[in-house]
Parts: sequence; structure tokens; C-alpha cells
Amino acid sequence: MMISTKGRYAVRVMIELAVHETEACIPLEEIARHQEISKKYLEAIVKRLVRAGLVIGLRGKGGGYRLARTPDTYTVAEILREAEGPLVPVACLEPGAKACQRAETCATLPMWRQLMELTEAYLKSVTLQDLAQQALKNGEKDGLDAVWEHCGSCQ
Repeated sequence: MMISTKGRYAVRVMIELAVHETEACIPLEEIARHQEISKKYLEAIVKRLVRAGLVIGLRGKGGGYRLARTPDTYTVAEILREAEGPLVPVACLEPGAKACQRAETCATLPMWRQLMELTEAYLKSVTLQDLAQQALKNGEKDGLDAVWEHCGSCQ
């Protein structure tokens, strides 16, 4: 299974919102600049996160985005699922997939199911808070704060 840029960027955006968790919203332009992601591409990702209720978006002066909940309540599985769709290694395990004619005799199906279960369990065990703490430990916030200091709309 390969996570696309959409999923990876969604996790990065959520980490940035968690690291700068405040009541204030962070403008999309600033997130795009800090994360070095195209604003247009980021708009589509953030729109999905808003629709899913993971992020709150506000328009107008002082608008932008912020987390809908505290970082410890989000799992990476939840974020990736909203950005990517089902986290399945093979198409036959997708929700609503047409039953495979070989399912009864397929020697690999149990392996794919177990891989899916292990992946899901692991991604559910990692919270956004865990990733935000790792970002802080790695000094990412210091680098972001230096950028934020020069951003008039963030003050």
C-alpha cells in the first residue's frame, strides 16, 4: 500500500494545526507556504478535512483553519481515511467491493486481510498529538515560528 501525496499532505497540515493549536485560525496561504505545498492542491485537501469535520474553516478577516478537536483525539488512520479513502491493500477488500469469485479458494486473501488489520491497528495507535510532539522534539516548531514571526496575518 502506498499513501499518496494527498494523504501525506493531509497529515502534515494536521500536524501544523496541532503544533500551532490556538483558538486563532491559520490562513491557508500560510499553511501552504510553511509546508511548501501548492495552495490550489492544499485547498482540495483541506476541503475534504473540513467536510469530514476534522478541521474548522472560517472565512473573512481572521479566517483560516483550525482543528475541530484536541490533537490527542485524532488518529493517523482517521486522517488518512478522510484524505485517501479506504486503507486497503487490495481492491477486493474495499467496502462495497463486488465479491471476488476466487474468495473461497484464494490463498492470499487471508494475508491481505491480516495486512489490512495490522496496518489499521498501527495507524489507529498513532495520534496527531504523538506526531505534533515529535515535530516539536525535532525542532519543527522553531523553524515554523521563525516563519510565523514574519507573517503579519498570524500575529
